[in-house]
Amino acid sequence: MKTSSSFIAAFVLLCSNVIAQSPSKGKITGDVKESATKPLPFATVLLLNAKDSTLAKGAISSESGTYEFENISLGRYLISATMVGFQKSFSAPFELKEGQLSLKVPSLIVAENTQTLQEVKVVSKKPFVEQQVDRMVVNVENNIGSAGGTALEVLEKAPGVTIDRQNDRLQFKGRQGVMVMIDGKLQQISMQDLMNMLQSMPSDNVEKIELISNPPAKYDAAGNTGLINIVLKKNKNFGTNGNYTLGAGYGRYEKLNGSLGLNYRNAKYNAFGNVSVFHGRFQNTQDIDRTIAFQDQVTYMDQNSPRVGNPQNVSFRGGVDFFVTKKTTIGVLATGFLNQFKMNGVSRTDFRDKNQTLTSRFETDTYNHNRLDNYTANVNLKHDLGKGRELTADADYSIFNGNSGNDLRTTYFSPSDEITSKDVFRNIMPSNIQIAGAKIDYIHPLKKGKIETGAKSSFVNTDNDMRFETQVDNVWTLDPTRSNQFIYKENINAAYLNYSTSLNKKTQVQLGFRAEHTHSQGNSVTLNNVVDRNYVNLFPSVFVSRSLDTNNVLNVSYSRRIDRPNYRNLNPFQFFLDPYTFQQGNPNLRPQFTNSFQITHVFKGAFSTSLGYSRINDVIADQIPKQIASENKTYVTTENLDHQDSYNLTFSIPVTVKKWWTMQNNISAFYNRYRSFYYGADLDLGQFGATVFMTNNFTLPKGYTAELSGFWNSPTQYNLLQAKAQGQISAGFAKSLWNRKASLRVNVNDIFFLNRFAGTVKYQDLNFKVYSRWESRQVRVSFTYRFGNQNVKAARQRSTSTDDIRNRANSGQN
Repeated sequence: MKTSSSFIAAFVLLCSNVIAQSPSKGKITGDVKESATKPLPFATVLLLNAKDSTLAKGAISSESGTYEFENISLGRYLISATMVGFQKSFSAPFELKEGQLSLKVPSLIVAENTQTLQEVKVVSKKPFVEQQVDRMVVNVENNIGSAGGTALEVLEKAPGVTIDRQNDRLQFKGRQGVMVMIDGKLQQISMQDLMNMLQSMPSDNVEKIELISNPPAKYDAAGNTGLINIVLKKNKNFGTNGNYTLGAGYGRYEKLNGSLGLNYRNAKYNAFGNVSVFHGRFQNTQDIDRTIAFQDQVTYMDQNSPRVGNPQNVSFRGGVDFFVTKKTTIGVLATGFLNQFKMNGVSRTDFRDKNQTLTSRFETDTYNHNRLDNYTANVNLKHDLGKGRELTADADYSIFNGNSGNDLRTTYFSPSDEITSKDVFRNIMPSNIQIAGAKIDYIHPLKKGKIETGAKSSFVNTDNDMRFETQVDNVWTLDPTRSNQFIYKENINAAYLNYSTSLNKKTQVQLGFRAEHTHSQGNSVTLNNVVDRNYVNLFPSVFVSRSLDTNNVLNVSYSRRIDRPNYRNLNPFQFFLDPYTFQQGNPNLRPQFTNSFQITHVFKGAFSTSLGYSRINDVIADQIPKQIASENKTYVTTENLDHQDSYNLTFSIPVTVKKWWTMQNNISAFYNRYRSFYYGADLDLGQFGATVFMTNNFTLPKGYTAELSGFWNSPTQYNLLQAKAQGQISAGFAKSLWNRKASLRVNVNDIFFLNRFAGTVKYQDLNFKVYSRWESRQVRVSFTYRFGNQNVKAARQRSTSTDDIRNRANSGQN
């Protein structure tokens, strides 16, 4: 700890020594009025270059109508001001000169617009998929087909994203290892828990999804495939306002959701809060056909497992931002969720010999129950040091309390259907996870760019006490050979430096460097086994952007990243689906490292083409199958493979077919190759794959809009599993009501019931097929109403100091 703290202190001192002093710049102030004596608050004020009216800086007028522009270069400017219901007005040109570094512009009076509000028409809106320089943005908020569903269904529609619900896998551009953030907070939980959480989160809470292939050094180094940031809705207005949403859906079972958001803002503080609830049921059916060869015998196992799940979720977010001075804001934030997930069903498995003759069968009645509660408190500071310099700091503490379990009652039958025996056992795993962290970030502008630097430290303590119990004569007895208490502790200290500059008018460069020190200790108390790791890693990144001409921009990037095993995968406990099928953790997992390269061409700010390559060493292969052939048992675990090479090519093609009909098309092609010595043989697997996403938006008369969308994922390789193609087609309609204060949306998801999963594993003595289908075809209705002052400004967007570890925090849950 002392070594890492000294390292961070030295690094930050080095960063401060390289910061150059900014040249003298001036300040421009003024006010906006709707008459000679009445100020106009919250107007949009733009500082324009007098020569060509290009934008220099923007601001919003205060409650008293005043505005201020700081850190302005010397030169000639003019001011423009506008607001809904008023005409756009301009000031006379003026000049900011040497020796006159504080200039007050005469009052600008904005005339009222004679056009009534009813005559104002919205002529454009954000496209569903928007290509930006460093990321692709999926604007979910106005998407009809997403209303009334879950966040998992929304994420599944994002271009290049593939979800395998059966095996709890998430891929981006054909690769696993993508990290998921919510409002900039990295969700450090297991993939299975992440799926459960997103399945319980209403889609009406989601504003947009950001797909970041190659994050810069400011972001934590986790995520070999990049980052997916799910941005939740917040009030975007001034004063007091709110909104509520009610939704209902039906496929085979009911789904209900609702949310309420409130916001109040004045000159001294901004208070905000949101609560949402979700209740639903869904069906999932899985078939597994196994061929197990042992010595001179062959056993065929045919398994059918229909199950019904019942996710329920209550999530909340609330806080206050205090505007201590014009330049200093202090905020407190509380977030959390109460998540409960239950699933039950009866699994039937038939045993047949090599002549396909039934030899025996068994039925397992399974009841899986999972509860996870999270409470997070955050204190944050933002201070404007002037001249473009900014300091931000965060400190937060998070607790996860959970309890998961699985009750199994198995009855064995002879070929003639006579009961031969019964077996009853259960897994119980209470868990407690505590996370504390703090970070500080500083931005310093230079003459031709800026420097960003910062440091952070986080501490994690988890305690999972898994108990395996068998029942004999209605008495539960602990099985110490299958039980295990697992305690995991982790400390990560990090520091980074980003330097960005313009080499000339056409070329921009950003250089990043991040250092992370990790000390982790996994203690299997029952097994008396301790795995201690202590390592320091460096993560450079380079981004270059060049404007070839007015229509073409070329971006080139490189970054090195790390992925640490999540806490659940490190725990060596066994979790059973039935007596012959289970999941097992691996305390010896090592982190994986990725080097990524990407070239992106953007045409007219909309059409983009990306070509990428990455090499992943010590690949963390999740849900990889193994077999105990002598006992006819199959299980999945997590292992390190030697390396993986990935190539991907992505096209983003927006098309305006008619004035009332727009299309967004995204096509990704990729090639993945895994190479390792695994399971007693040389593993060399590779395959081409592709994903295609298309959405059509229609603007219809009388306030109606419609959407038709679909996606298709080609066959691909998930480690040892060869997966077949997936796809779906969906449609929806929407109607604005009551002068756009309300909206009603109706949609049908997966109209033709095409979205299902099928895969095959054939490697060494592994030979089985998996087929899974779920309640993907649904009809949903959603109603949203907005009330109060619709001009209230949003709460500040920010990330907290434990963003990089909370995605692994639910690892003890099932």
